[in-house]
Amino acid sequence: MSVTIDHSGARVLVTGSGAGIGREVARWFARAGATVAVVDARSDMADETVALIDEEGSGRAFAVVVDARDDQELERMVEESAGRLGGLDVAINNIGMLGPRGTAPLLDMDGERWRDVLDQNLVLTALCMRAEARVMVDGGAGVIINVSSGETTRPSPFLAGYGAAKAGINHLTGTAAVEWGPSGIRVLAIAPGTTLTETVSAVLSEEQGAAIAASNPLRRLGDHDELGRLAVFLASDLARNITGQLILADAGAHLSRDRPAIPGTGE
Repeated sequence: MSVTIDHSGARVLVTGSGAGIGREVARWFARAGATVAVVDARSDMADETVALIDEEGSGRAFAVVVDARDDQELERMVEESAGRLGGLDVAINNIGMLGPRGTAPLLDMDGERWRDVLDQNLVLTALCMRAEARVMVDGGAGVIINVSSGETTRPSPFLAGYGAAKAGINHLTGTAAVEWGPSGIRVLAIAPGTTLTETVSAVLSEEQGAAIAASNPLRRLGDHDELGRLAVFLASDLARNITGQLILADAGAHLSRDRPAIPGTGE
């Protein structure tokens, strides 16, 4: 007996899918047969992801461009995506970043810095979840997967705001799973460790990357391709009894006691 994860006919929305983790998640859902709304703030990046999916020919995709800083734009994004998809089965919230003011010692974290990092990560995720769940409640089922961070599993010097915001997403995930479970909606979070995205690769030197990898039990860093595979599994019927969970995909970094602190990476 063979086991295949088939998302043929699934209607999937992936935010932040113009590059990095979001792009690979979108590509993996398309490979599994889904139709994907590729959501990003940059039209050129979203179009590039759509082109990559079209080249592979397994699933279908279209781009939706949104300014995530505008609450009404988020509502429009979900409404447009669900309208073009004909409903919504799966939503991946790959939202948030450190931003230009997100890396600082706690003594330098003023109110503006705190509000900025919380808005970009926790608040935007919460608003997307609300809009997505409204569509899924009407449809009778759905899966929402939030991208959290391995920084929530340990103290995060110089990244307190980012870590706290992502930890808020973990709590929000569990609460939403309880509230929306009776409507057939599963809610999960994925916590990547240091992952070789374009952003992280630009910040880490080769020596820093090697030091982080050496501190992990698996002696390696993560790859965004692996996170795409994980999301496809969690959204499938093989995981239909899993909800409200934070899934760590960090090469065991949360178990490490000698992880080097690399300020400014976000992971």
